[in-house]
Amino acid sequence: MGDAQTLAKPVPAHVPPELVHAIGLTEGPEFLANPYAFMAGLHDRLPRIFYSPAEHNPGAWLLTHHEDCYFVLRHPELFSTAGATPFPRDPNNYFYFIPLEIDPPEHRKYRAILDPMLSPRAVAKLEANIYARCNALIDDFIDKGEVEFTKAFGRPLPVSVFLDLMGLPQDMLDTFVEWAMTLLHGQDRAASGRVMGEISTYLAQVIVEKTANPDEGAISAIIQARPEGEPLTEREIFGFTFFLFIAGLDTVFAALNNIFVWLAQNPDRRREIIDNPDNLNNAVEELLRAFAVTFSGRTLTQDYELQGVQLKKGDKITSILPAANFDPAVFPDPTKIDFNRPRKPQLAFAGGVHSCMGAHLARLEVKACIDVFLKRIPDFKLKDGTEIEYWPGGVVGPKSVPLVW
Repeated sequence: MGDAQTLAKPVPAHVPPELVHAIGLTEGPEFLANPYAFMAGLHDRLPRIFYSPAEHNPGAWLLTHHEDCYFVLRHPELFSTAGATPFPRDPNNYFYFIPLEIDPPEHRKYRAILDPMLSPRAVAKLEANIYARCNALIDDFIDKGEVEFTKAFGRPLPVSVFLDLMGLPQDMLDTFVEWAMTLLHGQDRAASGRVMGEISTYLAQVIVEKTANPDEGAISAIIQARPEGEPLTEREIFGFTFFLFIAGLDTVFAALNNIFVWLAQNPDRRREIIDNPDNLNNAVEELLRAFAVTFSGRTLTQDYELQGVQLKKGDKITSILPAANFDPAVFPDPTKIDFNRPRKPQLAFAGGVHSCMGAHLARLEVKACIDVFLKRIPDFKLKDGTEIEYWPGGVVGPKSVPLVW
């Protein structure tokens, strides 16, 4: 798979040479050609746990099995999230992405601040608005007979819902998305650093404004929170706001794009969804399993042996969550999309204490998009000649999804 000696970054001495496989996860040509086939195939051709040097990020142990990924996600005392995100930060004015990079027990006090806004009951109250937005977006293009799905539907629906939740202006949507795309998919650290600065300047201003004039949004909730009777510090407020900003702009967007590529290519399966409306929730869960879009990074807090492999304190671990969702030991015939598959804990939203805060909202958004689109435009396909190209980076999704009907 790869010769450790030819790679720019040295492999730690404790890593056995036979476990070194440079697979180009998130940016190699084989991954970018068909990322889901690539990740599903890892079970057949690589050790259960292996070490992959990387060009743009630190080398890491990669996990592909559901059991191993689930174990790591559920044991933060062994596998810490501190420093889990690779985004550049000023070491002299450092901030953590909260609550992602905060381990228990402190993690809970931060998470509790927004849990009421993202609970099943709170999210259910957004359903009518989300359905209305889906319909309004489709109104703009249904008579044209074609659409660039990513720009006209896949992006504006979840991002507009998210901006309302945060209390951020809709007229900044395109700028926000551009910033997020640079951070999540760019391969240029200088560009990433520049965008981090632009976002930092903007969010610092927003925090000042919302401190003076609070609203009903998540940023105001963070500013006004008093966990354990004390307000958060300026760096805590900033890190929490920054994390939400990045986390909310690209994940549902990417998932929708992946799902609608598949729907466009599988008219019989679209019809199955349309003909079985009572099974829509199961269909959504299965599509989220098959098109998980993120990975989960951790750092070892101590030496530890996992599945017979000796790991060292400070080693980086990446759980390839999409590969875990293709684990045949948990999901028989894993590459088949089966809307009647028995429910198992799929890892599209990670798991354990750091499971995605917005999972209920994401599920509702995907459900609404599929439901409304298939009712109003039941027959569509990819534009003739389309070759799907994927973004490099830590969120898996196609660059363009041109649909015609």
